[in-house]
Amino acid sequence: MIDSLLQYLGGVFSFDPASPLLFTSFHFWVFFALVYAGFALAGNRLMLRNVFLLLSSLLFYYKTSGLSVLILLFVTVSDYLIAGRIYRSTEMRARKAWLALSVTIDLLILCYFKYSYFLADALSSLTGHEFRAVNLFGSGSIVLPVGISFYIFQVISYTVDVYRGDVRPVRNILDFGFYVSFFPQLVAGPIVRASEFIPQIYRKFSLSRRQFALALFWVLSGLSKKIILSDYIAVNFVDRVFENPLLFTGFENFVALFGYSLQVYADFSGYTDIATGIALMMGFHLPQNFNSPYKASNPQDFWRRWHMSLSRWLKTYLYIPLGGNRRASFGTWLWIALFALIAALLSGSVVVSVVFVLLAAACALTALLRPSSRKVITSNINRFITMLLGGLWHGASWNFIIWGGLNGIGLVAWQLWRQMAWWLRMCVVTLLCASAVTASLLWSAPIWNILAAWACVLWLGTLVRAVYSLVGGRGCSAAGYVWGVAQTFVFITFTRLFFRSGSNLDPATANETAFRTARNMVERIGSEWNMTLAGQICAEYWKPFLLIALGLVIHWLPSRWKRWLRINFTMLPLPVLALLAVATVFVLYQFASSDLQAFIYFQF
Repeated sequence: MIDSLLQYLGGVFSFDPASPLLFTSFHFWVFFALVYAGFALAGNRLMLRNVFLLLSSLLFYYKTSGLSVLILLFVTVSDYLIAGRIYRSTEMRARKAWLALSVTIDLLILCYFKYSYFLADALSSLTGHEFRAVNLFGSGSIVLPVGISFYIFQVISYTVDVYRGDVRPVRNILDFGFYVSFFPQLVAGPIVRASEFIPQIYRKFSLSRRQFALALFWVLSGLSKKIILSDYIAVNFVDRVFENPLLFTGFENFVALFGYSLQVYADFSGYTDIATGIALMMGFHLPQNFNSPYKASNPQDFWRRWHMSLSRWLKTYLYIPLGGNRRASFGTWLWIALFALIAALLSGSVVVSVVFVLLAAACALTALLRPSSRKVITSNINRFITMLLGGLWHGASWNFIIWGGLNGIGLVAWQLWRQMAWWLRMCVVTLLCASAVTASLLWSAPIWNILAAWACVLWLGTLVRAVYSLVGGRGCSAAGYVWGVAQTFVFITFTRLFFRSGSNLDPATANETAFRTARNMVERIGSEWNMTLAGQICAEYWKPFLLIALGLVIHWLPSRWKRWLRINFTMLPLPVLALLAVATVFVLYQFASSDLQAFIYFQF
């Protein structure tokens, strides 16, 4: 009996890379039940409660990422000590030096784990000598610690906020460690700013019955998104297509691409929902991270709704310091030069780098010669750089750079489009459509076929709106909104092709295989479709197809309907809530696959 108990405890406190603590695993909920029991025993003895949750969070991260917990501890200690020195320093030069040291340490750690293979390849290309990325923590490939990008960004925001005077340093390192490592949001966000979370760790526990019901709602909602929508359609359709696009028809590739848009949203927002519910059960409030992003009617609105904590981080700590919508700073031109170098290294062609620099130089010259357009040009350059860095944050792969660049182009195009008169819009879209159709006829490449088809649809919609404006039409804002949502969703989904192709790959081989996957998928989608097989395909994959359609319909339901559902759920009696929870778990069990699927954003 004792031997069995010791063996079980040994399993509890050991790291098994094959079975990390996922929110969708039974072991996690046993872990959470034990943590919640200890949390309840600690009560409102704040120091005891916070230390207990800190130790529980460190155990959770160890069970998820092994000895990488040492990296988490290192950045915790480093940023705590340096932030204290910043706060106590009276000279601005010393404050800046300490801030630079903190950010440098954090970014060097992040770059080592995320960009070592890219830097080794770059040095090999530049010098002609072979360089290899060395795993300093063991043998084999460098393993990216789970959630490292999230907690690195979190500690950077803390140190910068202390430097700016937006927050005071945390009282002691244990409380700071609790803020950094709080397990519900540790490995995939949301990225929580110190001013939002730290005041909560000094408050006594408070949880009303309705708050508990709301927490339960978020947990059940998140588990349903993850297991029913994300995992099921991934395992039974989407992953199969992305693993070998050439084995499937253009129609299947097309549906898989839109299915992935739903999958990545259901996966990431599902994690956020579960994290929000778990945190709320312990009396902590996490910031909203998603707001029905596929209801966005333009790219700017999309990034205000998608991964909101990262969007706010990029705006606060990158876009505004670059100059925002006011000016171009030294950092703007520095990043242009760096991205020109990155483009050359990733593409293997100096031409790409030269084109990048010439475009930037043309923008700079136009801004210099036309002061009236300077603000528009520099703000759009800063937007584009921010999105490129957002792509690079996901990984040093050409596919992520393309994904970030396309989103940057989308943001810039929207800013320019919204300022155009209807006749100018018509001229621009006509020129775009004519160019795409001409390229498609001349070269008949799949990518031109895709762009030509999309440009024609865009031209037709713009023509309808132009004629409507010409005859003095007013109203029909709902139709315009639906049109904007459809176009934005298609655009975002197309960029996801490059995002997905670079995901789930070993860093050592990502650059090699990611572009090939994207190219093969474009080839299938842009080639002639054999629609005689569509009925047979739908019959074979009717379950994942039905879930994709159902998931999108639910997503596009009016927000007031969802709010009504949440409010009425929280008003149900506790016995009814218990029955609903049991019924939901039973349904989820029917959809669960034999192998648990890790959350997509764990790899970032």
